[in-house]
Amino acid sequence: MSSSNKKGPNSGFSLLELLIAMGITITLMTAASTLLANAIRIRSRENQKSDALADAQRALNIMSREIANGGFNLSNNGIVAADSGQHALRIRSNLNGYTNEATASEVIDEGEDIRYFVNQADNTKYLVRHDEYGNGSTVLANRIDNMTIHYYDQKVTYTVPQGGDDIDCPTTEVSKDKAKYIVIAVAVTLDEVGTPGSPGYHKQYSVVLCSDVTLRNSDLWSY
Repeated sequence: MSSSNKKGPNSGFSLLELLIAMGITITLMTAASTLLANAIRIRSRENQKSDALADAQRALNIMSREIANGGFNLSNNGIVAADSGQHALRIRSNLNGYTNEATASEVIDEGEDIRYFVNQADNTKYLVRHDEYGNGSTVLANRIDNMTIHYYDQKVTYTVPQGGDDIDCPTTEVSKDKAKYIVIAVAVTLDEVGTPGSPGYHKQYSVVLCSDVTLRNSDLWSY
């Protein structure tokens, strides 16, 4: 009687074959999981970047519109110098007065005395709009790193250095009471993600959004 080692049609896999197959499957699943995790991390970072930039741009739009009205029906450009500087701005106007030049005691309505400043809490900075006679304080953007305000007496040309958080302008700034043109620079930075050289690594990302505002009522002082 003879025996044969040949596999029949109903033979299964050997233990070695199963181990090899399992090893290949685990390797493929690990690679797929790594790619999926990196994709999710990239998507999350892009969402953060988009949200942060959208917040900053929306804040700049609101600020630009209101600052441009500064000094309306007043005898100055509307900037309160004592409460304004590189990182804060207080602007006043008399929006509901059209016939007589207003006094300070008449600027007491909503939207007529606005202050913008940067506050910090929980390792983040946010841009605040405070309406002295309106609804109090409102957060305009909650993921910014810096806001710098520049004061000029004319329209200026400037550049934004790569990796910086402010503009570079050769024109000398003027005192706040003589300003007719303002440039607001808001810096947004996303932190580094991962380890350099590793899959899914993203270096620190910075961008500066700028808004040029003409104080249109400052040209009416002599009229």
